[in-house]
Amino acid sequence: MKTFRKLFRSSKGSIGIVLVLLVLAIAIFAPMIIPPDYATKMDMRARLHAPSLGHLLGTDQLGRDMFYRVMLGARTSLLIAVSAVLMSIVLGLPLGIVSGYFGGRLDNVLMRLVDTLLAFPALLLALTISAVLGPNLPNTIVAIGIAFTPFLARIIRGEALRVAQMPYVEAARAAGTTDFNMIVRHILPNIMPATIVQATISLAFAILAEAGLSFLGLGTQPPESSWGLMIQASRNYLDVAPWTALVPGFAVAFTVLGLNMFGDVLRDVLDPRTKS
Repeated sequence: MKTFRKLFRSSKGSIGIVLVLLVLAIAIFAPMIIPPDYATKMDMRARLHAPSLGHLLGTDQLGRDMFYRVMLGARTSLLIAVSAVLMSIVLGLPLGIVSGYFGGRLDNVLMRLVDTLLAFPALLLALTISAVLGPNLPNTIVAIGIAFTPFLARIIRGEALRVAQMPYVEAARAAGTTDFNMIVRHILPNIMPATIVQATISLAFAILAEAGLSFLGLGTQPPESSWGLMIQASRNYLDVAPWTALVPGFAVAFTVLGLNMFGDVLRDVLDPRTKS
């Protein structure tokens, strides 16, 4: 509760939390409210209609309501982003802890592997993996998760290296504490704040990566509704129906903005090195 109060003391944190909670509420409750076939129902007589009382955000090239499609797209985009970040944590957390705690030759081998992955831009690496595995939702999660793993592993390795040199860790090691207990009881709890902050910021980049992969045809596939897929489908109608791209584009922008603002404030709260 104390942490949440600190988050709300900052206007940036308040705005970020509101934006994130709004998108999260839409992603969770929209499928329960919207009829299953309403967002995919095509009406060629209403295609490319501008925003109006009948269609609050207009319609797309197939006459589908943009308002309902962008709400369902929130579920798909967040599902991919959250799953990909969780995957990167599952892969990067033990990799970073083992490398930072044990050091030596094992650290050199693991970090050279991480450096090899870091040599490729994250989006390019995700694009390559998705192209090899094939474009669908599970493969998109795997591609983004693997692409973000080296960034998380590098940060966790640095934190584990710092904590492993603390006096209380040296004292526990001198007392005969096993490596497993040392990692579980001393290393892991002290690197979790940095891990949580990095995961929050990675969510924003994962949403952008999903939108980019879907736009290139290597992410979510029809008939699923995702923001990147909606932008990709609207590229031929920008001159006559710009709202078909602006609506999902603004959805991506607001979600990324909220996550970045929330992550910045969360870092200031959880990282004691940034406190005044």
